[in-house]
Amino acid sequence: MNKKQSVMLEEIKSYFKELRVPGVSNTLEEKISDAYKDSMPYEELLHNILLEAFDQRKENGRKSRIRNANFPYRKYLEDLRHDYLPDDAKKRYREIQSLKFIDEGRNMILVGPPGTGKTHLSIGVGILACNEGYKVMFTTASGLINELKTSRSEKRIAYTHSKFAKYDLVIIDELGYISFDREGAELLFELMSIRAERKSTIITTNLSFDRWDEIFNDKTLTAALIDRLTFKAEVLNMTAGSYRMQETANWLKASVK
Repeated sequence: MNKKQSVMLEEIKSYFKELRVPGVSNTLEEKISDAYKDSMPYEELLHNILLEAFDQRKENGRKSRIRNANFPYRKYLEDLRHDYLPDDAKKRYREIQSLKFIDEGRNMILVGPPGTGKTHLSIGVGILACNEGYKVMFTTASGLINELKTSRSEKRIAYTHSKFAKYDLVIIDELGYISFDREGAELLFELMSIRAERKSTIITTNLSFDRWDEIFNDKTLTAALIDRLTFKAEVLNMTAGSYRMQETANWLKASVK
């Protein structure tokens, strides 16, 4: 490569960097060299460079969505033992996996005692959604209420509403473990009203709907919130033997062999 070509190559690299095209600069010289050797047409070389950059940007976006979703840990749908899942989850698994409910802006509520796979299933769906290009946020019910209360006290509740309205899927975990005051219930109702029929929400809860007034301590507001959340929603009965205990028993059997 002569001096003129070297200068031109550095300029090309700088243009790619300025345009924020990922994964090109480090391998550009090698690609051009291989193209010369193989007498590759210019169109094919340009196509290959742009295709690799496109794939890299797509992969970076996928990783970024998973990172920004704030999952407490990574759980994947393919890791679920279907034979351990409650019957309702088994029957609707394919429909859940299709993510059609997100496209339709419908909610999903997983109801059942601890250890039945609610959080694993919800995180698995969330990661799948990230992989498919959806914007996802994971939070606990108590964490969400605290964030909403802080936003209201700091007079930036409108910003928080706007932020949550942009997520294609919000996962609210562990509703029912901690009760809330009226302000917390009202803030959650406001947020769900903003997202209703436009964006999807997954809620995991250990309490059946007839006990939700124990969480919010207001029967009227609780009824309104349940009505808002369950309208056109998928409600899965996750009551069964403990998924966690079955996994542990299976691990113990394997370790003894």
